[in-house]
Amino acid sequence: MENHLLELANDIVRKAMAGGATDAECTIGEGDEFSAEVRMRQIESLKEAGSRGMGLRILMGQRTGSSYTSDLSGEGIERLVRSAFEIADITTEDPHAGLPDAGELGAIEGDLKLYSMGIENLDPERNIELAKCAEAAAFAADPRISNSDGASFESGTSRHVFANSRGFSGEYRTSSCSLSASPVARDGDSMERDYWFTMARDPEGLQPAQEVGRIAAHRALRRLHPVKVETQKVPVVFEPRTARSLLDSIFDAVHGMSIYRQESFLAGKLGEKVAGEIVTVIDDATIPGLFGTSPFDDEGVPSRRTPVIERGVLKSYLLNTYAARKLGMKTTGNASRGLAGNAGIGYGNFFLEAGVETPDRIIAGISNGFFVTSLMGFGVNIVTGDYSRGATGLWIRDGELAFPVSEVTIAGNLRDMLLSVEAVGSDLEFCGALAAPTLKIGEMTVGGK
Repeated sequence: MENHLLELANDIVRKAMAGGATDAECTIGEGDEFSAEVRMRQIESLKEAGSRGMGLRILMGQRTGSSYTSDLSGEGIERLVRSAFEIADITTEDPHAGLPDAGELGAIEGDLKLYSMGIENLDPERNIELAKCAEAAAFAADPRISNSDGASFESGTSRHVFANSRGFSGEYRTSSCSLSASPVARDGDSMERDYWFTMARDPEGLQPAQEVGRIAAHRALRRLHPVKVETQKVPVVFEPRTARSLLDSIFDAVHGMSIYRQESFLAGKLGEKVAGEIVTVIDDATIPGLFGTSPFDDEGVPSRRTPVIERGVLKSYLLNTYAARKLGMKTTGNASRGLAGNAGIGYGNFFLEAGVETPDRIIAGISNGFFVTSLMGFGVNIVTGDYSRGATGLWIRDGELAFPVSEVTIAGNLRDMLLSVEAVGSDLEFCGALAAPTLKIGEMTVGGK
């Protein structure tokens, strides 16, 4: 089947070229997924599904047309090719459109450990039992865990095939599975919920179901009876789960098209100090086994390691071929797309490098501050850097987590926040393609009463 799909992608590219295209690229994707959700010890939903589709993008000089289909029959492929040409006929020319140069194409050699055979041997009954076990462990943790938003087990596999008219063709497979629990704690008139999850390429890499349930229960319990503090300026510590959202904002700020449009507070800052010296942000799609890893990007350019911020200095933006040409630069191998359309820009494994301090030590050094465990809203302006998010968490008093806090906002500016990073934790762990350890910002405004 693998060879069949790769041959099919190359054949579609040849058909497009024979039809008059000056360049062409074809993407084929297929996959299957399973999910089991339980709530209050009962099965809520089961889903098992598979999908397959292909997309074609052609160039007629500097005009582009693309189409996609889930019909891989001969007739479906003919329609796919015809539709791409019809769309190219009515589009306007774009001087920056085009495929990467042939010399930029290629793939990482060797096993990147993206696929585990263990995923093929999963038993649906066992998967359901794992979800039930995680929820049961949350209930068993404390009598105040009286309700549940459920627990779930999910797994899936996918195959990605890509070929273009400049001699590139390649494919890779991935697998993943995850387990989560979302308990609800209640004590008197206070009711709070939280969650925990674990994710891996192989089922053996997941945290035990009992541990997932216990951690989720602990997180919900520590939120009971929150208070609303007075508005004040204090150090703010982001736990890894919330620190990842800051990484997301940094990605938006170094996105090639945001830079080209001057819609980023980091536009024009290459080579300048934009963060504290202990801040190093890396994009690396070459680390074996991780969720942002791949042998090539979605234009057939080899994946790589790109330092974005190094010891506080902005070193690189993240670019696909189109954004790179707009900016007079070279692609960083960050092209990302679905089956159809022009490639966008995505990250590989985008992370803040771990520091040397443990989270406990970071907290111990704060006499009065806020430990953020959850964020709400979308109050981040990448153009200006203005930052304001709803938050919940735990108040830090005399170096300890003293009491839960809710209904507050944290506000600042990303420029100042990055420059005032005072501590980076040693607890970096990848639970997806975006990762960050515990992070301490020297001062932010916590808006409460």
